[in-house]
Amino acid sequence: MSSLLGIDLGTSSVKAVVFAVEGALKGVGMAEYPILTPRLGYAEQGPEQWWRATIIAVREALEKAGRPQILGIGLSGQMHGLVLLDQRRNLVRPAIIWADQRSVDLLPELRERVGLSLRAQQCGTAPTTGFLIASLYWLKRFEAETLDRAATFLMPKDFLRFKLTGELGTDESDASGSGIFNVGQRVWANDVIERLELPRSMFPKVHASADVVGPLSQEAAAQLGLRHGIPVSAGCADQPAQAVGNGLIDPPLGSITIGTGGQVFVPLNQPLMDPELRLQTFCHAPQAKWYLLGAMLSAGMALKWLRAVLGREKSTYSELVSLASEVEPGSEGLVFLPYLVGERAPIMDPRAKAGFVGIALRHGPEHFVRALLEGVAFALRQIIDTMVGCGAELTRLVASGNGLANSLWRQIVADVLARPMLQGTDEQASERAGVGAAMIAGIGAGVFNGYHDVQKLAPVFNVVTEPNRETAALYESHYRSFLEIYPRLKSWRAI
Repeated sequence: MSSLLGIDLGTSSVKAVVFAVEGALKGVGMAEYPILTPRLGYAEQGPEQWWRATIIAVREALEKAGRPQILGIGLSGQMHGLVLLDQRRNLVRPAIIWADQRSVDLLPELRERVGLSLRAQQCGTAPTTGFLIASLYWLKRFEAETLDRAATFLMPKDFLRFKLTGELGTDESDASGSGIFNVGQRVWANDVIERLELPRSMFPKVHASADVVGPLSQEAAAQLGLRHGIPVSAGCADQPAQAVGNGLIDPPLGSITIGTGGQVFVPLNQPLMDPELRLQTFCHAPQAKWYLLGAMLSAGMALKWLRAVLGREKSTYSELVSLASEVEPGSEGLVFLPYLVGERAPIMDPRAKAGFVGIALRHGPEHFVRALLEGVAFALRQIIDTMVGCGAELTRLVASGNGLANSLWRQIVADVLARPMLQGTDEQASERAGVGAAMIAGIGAGVFNGYHDVQKLAPVFNVVTEPNRETAALYESHYRSFLEIYPRLKSWRAI
């Protein structure tokens, strides 16, 4: 059976999916790799480890799928990271990934040099720790000799594309997440590059996501167990890849995700910039589409932290969440701020701190669990309210990620948002980024006739979690209290 191969490079693992052209997922492979933390606040990875893991994942997926004919290969990957190559195309240093915090003290200076008008009108995002713009600027200030040795940079998934084809470059969606890209014109922001005094020669060629950027090389084919010459498409960042896999091409169908972090994704027919840069506007995989993204850093991560703090590592997450059912909505006045590692949308404060506020003697583990679930939901509501205030259309939201697979947490989010949560019956919902990468490869290889053609293969979202009107009304006052806490605590820093 003819199939397509999608490779999704995540933060902790790479997944490979074999997707039949008729729409069925035939095989999945996965391999893990570590995050390197050579110093406090640093987050790096070894690109060659990504490639070794990719070989394992692809071979596993092909074996499970029965080794079908592969017509095209597509890529999806973690956003914002920086990979440096020298003139001989050798790695200069480990990759700096999105979770890196080393540039936090440079952000005010970086924002001043770029200027608010350029950031708002062109780049669609404020410079943020872990973004390519901040990592490059940090290297310029503190590892100038490293930057001098670099001939070009790539985004994480583009290193895999280099290993597959020998060709260098990136795509519009990933480039737009760099903070140095004109998202409206879909080209590098030369004004920003000049203001930061970065060498223009190191900025790679930018392709559309479905562009075929080269054939699979003989060397890579031998390592992966594939025939050489298979067309490889440029691919895209993980957020638009997941959206393509779920059929989220046009507004008003968006998505809300609770995984390690939390994201709200809204497709756009034209760029919509938040003048205050509390949100991010990036390029979607289709060239005539964009998307608005609000990302919070700690959602499922916060639940994992609380499980350890409560000494319940032997409990499953479902068992932990079930404790919250013992407590009434509102957690008897206990409120959680989910800023364990700072926060992005909409407060954009890398120094923000988490906290439980309103602790009383009667509060037990069940109250802390429920307050945490509600705090994450309140933070997602704040993102959505900011989006609506900017003019975005959010009438239908697909629930995604392991957090929203839990019925109680999903109901809490539906009640806090006062919006229905849509789900499909697809058992492989967690693989939609890899499926989206495979679909894009199919467009590039001529198997599909554009994005609306692959949209026909997307899941049907026929499972609906409706908000409870009484609970939704109750949550309004608790949400208003949540909004008041961060501004009051912002100026206070623990010694």
